[in-house]
Amino acid sequence: MKFTKMHGISNDYVYVNAFEEKVKDPAAAARFVSPRRTSVGSDGLILIAPSDKADCRMIMYNADGSQGAMCGNGIRCVGKYAYEHGIAVKNPMTVETGSGIKTLVLDVQDGKVMSVTVDMGIPEQTSALPEEITVDGRAYSFVGISVGNPHAVYFMEEIDSLELEKIGPYFENHFRFPDRTNSEFVQILDRKHLRMRVWERGSGETWACGTGATAVAAAAILMGYAEDTVTVSLLGGDLTISWDRETGHIYMTGPAEEVFQGEIILPEEMNR
Repeated sequence: MKFTKMHGISNDYVYVNAFEEKVKDPAAAARFVSPRRTSVGSDGLILIAPSDKADCRMIMYNADGSQGAMCGNGIRCVGKYAYEHGIAVKNPMTVETGSGIKTLVLDVQDGKVMSVTVDMGIPEQTSALPEEITVDGRAYSFVGISVGNPHAVYFMEEIDSLELEKIGPYFENHFRFPDRTNSEFVQILDRKHLRMRVWERGSGETWACGTGATAVAAAAILMGYAEDTVTVSLLGGDLTISWDRETGHIYMTGPAEEVFQGEIILPEEMNR
């Protein structure tokens, strides 16, 4: 299987050009390529495929093989790949996802995509402001936000001491979230700057999550903690999130990087 390794502020995926490559069992392939020490290493697998509704289609799988609807960092990389590899030399560009068609505006310099702004749609509030749950014997307040996938946003005094490898699974699999959820832990630096760590369902703690940063900004704005345009700092870098109150749409801007191209031999049973 030929692939391209890409990342958006260190949220990295193995990308496959499904216009040219056929992946018979993408869920199994995601589980195979994702381990950091024994394979390519990634947060999952993303197929860039044909679409009859948009310029191309993004099909994403988490590291555990579960299928996701949308990935903010991933879709920026899809836009960069599609433009630079001639799949869709369009600007703006449309990408079909599991949560609808997204419009991308590309910052192109000398034929290279330097950053991408994604129309993430209208965020949906899915909880009270805030709602409380008990995790491992302790009460936590969260704001539920959907931006095509579910997020629970927890505002805290500090986030560096959190042992996410230990407590993350309890948040992801809490009975309040029957389909599991992504969990964001947020420190407010000021009204224009937020810090966050994220525990992604199906992938664990990742260095960045574009939909998570979007949900965090939406929750902070709804709670009155932040301005309508904020910088969200993640372990892998910064994203700019802007909410247009007139249209209700929220926009995410950030970089996308191509790291290397390669080819991996999948186990025989994945090719049957």
